[in-house]
Order: sequence, then C-alpha cells, then structure tokens
Amino acid sequence: MISLIETQDGSHSILSERFGVTYHSKYGAIQESQHVFLGAGLNLVLPKRDNIRIFEMGFGTGLNAYLSLLSAQKAQKQIYYEAVEAFPIEVEEAQRLNYAQQLGEDSAQLEALHQAKWGEEIAIAPHFHLLKWQQSLEEATLRGGYDVVYYDAFGPRTQPELWERAPFQRLYDAMNADSVLVTYCAKGVFKRNLKDIGFKVEGLPGPPGKREMTRAFKV
Repeated sequence: MISLIETQDGSHSILSERFGVTYHSKYGAIQESQHVFLGAGLNLVLPKRDNIRIFEMGFGTGLNAYLSLLSAQKAQKQIYYEAVEAFPIEVEEAQRLNYAQQLGEDSAQLEALHQAKWGEEIAIAPHFHLLKWQQSLEEATLRGGYDVVYYDAFGPRTQPELWERAPFQRLYDAMNADSVLVTYCAKGVFKRNLKDIGFKVEGLPGPPGKREMTRAFKV
C-alpha cells in the first residue's frame, strides 16, 4: 500500500514506504511538474516539432505523462512517450490520485496510462503513444531518438546510483541533436558529470521550495 498525501497546491503526492520519500514536492505536485518538466522542457520543443519523442526516468504517479498528454492534445502534436519505472504503483492506487479533478479534466486518460501493459506500445489517445518498461534504467532497452528527457528519479541521497555518470551517458547517446534533459536536481557533481559527457548545462530557478533546477542540452 501507499500513503497518499496532499501537497500545498491541493494535488496529491505519494509517500514511498520502500524509500521513505515522497514522489513530488510538498509545495505542489502539479506545480512542480509543470515548472520543471513541462515549462523548462517540453514547452521548448513543442512549438518546433510536430512529432516529439519523450523519455521519462521514473514514471511514478504518471503525472508528467498525463500533463504531456494534455499538452499534446491542446497543441495537436504527436507525442511518443517512453518511461522506465522499476517500482510501479498499482492501478487501484493510481485511481485515488486527484490530478484530473485538480486540472478540470476527465480521469479516464490518467487511469489508461497506468492500465497500459508494460513493454507494449499503446495508443492512449490519438496524439499520444505510451511505452512503459517495468525495469531499471540499466536493464531497459531504449528505443532512442528522444527530443526531451524528464529525469524524475528519486534524489541522489535515496538512489545515488541513478545520479552517477553511466545512466546519463546512456541517455545522451539515445537523444537527438538539439534535444533537452530536465530535472529538479542541481547538485554540483551531477552537473559536472553532464558537462563531461558533452551536455551544455544551465541552472534555472527551481519550483516553489527549491532554489535551482537543471536543464541540459545535447547540441
């Protein structure tokens, strides 16, 4: 079972009993996702391309995927969305999340994201295809060609192995030229690793409650 909590913007987050940390910021789950992953990532690419390939490390509650789906429908752009999640939540648990209500949307598409079979590409909506891997990033077979990467793993203190050089080298190799990676993390050693790999790295103001976040470009 999971522990559901309400964040300061009224949207839900989850407390992971396995790791003892929450999936989203206590200052606002929707607010954080819109700021870090949509605002600093997808919204840069959306006006430039009609077909966009997104990779997410850490599918979690499905919030980033859901917001991206809504953006695809609004912009009438095609999004292929690939995600890795080693410890997925149950569909019944996802049905308790209030994201659709908070956004004034139908919850059926959020539920469909969680009901989609693992390892099989599914058309969730006419403008949105989803492929989820129930594996670690190291184990997953990435299709590549990514325009946007959402790196939303638990933080370096919780899962330090996910913030070492190797996973980011793998993602860099799987990304298109002129693509972008975004994450809430702004640790100095992490940013140095990105630069060493070849990313052009910049620090941006973080969402409420966090001073800085990171955006990195593969140019």
